Amino acid sequence: QVQLVESGGGLVQAGGSLRLSCAASGTIFSINAMGWYRQAPGKQRELVATMTSPGTTNYADSVKGRFAISRDNAKNTVYLQMSSLKPEDTAVYYCNAEIRSNRYYPSRDYWGQGTQVTVSS
Repeated sequence: QVQLVESGGGLVQAGGSLRLSCAASGTIFSINAMGWYRQAPGKQRELVATMTSPGTTNYADSVKGRFAISRDNAKNTVYLQMSSLKPEDTAVYYCNAEIRSNRYYPSRDYWGQGTQVTVSS
């Protein structure tokens, strides 16, 4: 069994910063990509940022230059440093990880429970 537990959401004023964390635990053989997605009310879930195990990153255009994703592979944890936050960044942020539980089976996607980020104007 694998779990992703997020933390770090909250309420912040526009222009402020927040740091999200997501720790994977359980039966883990290896982790490929880890990343963050978000879903605003009435909208579809969208990619925010991802990072592969070797460290290749991918960002949504809307967050480039403001958000930074990082990983601590020893702790199976991914972070999202969010700066210069805007009201349009308000959403539930979900952690995602592509995890292989043992060497005999392919990896699969796991999701965290989500953490609310609210940016006030």
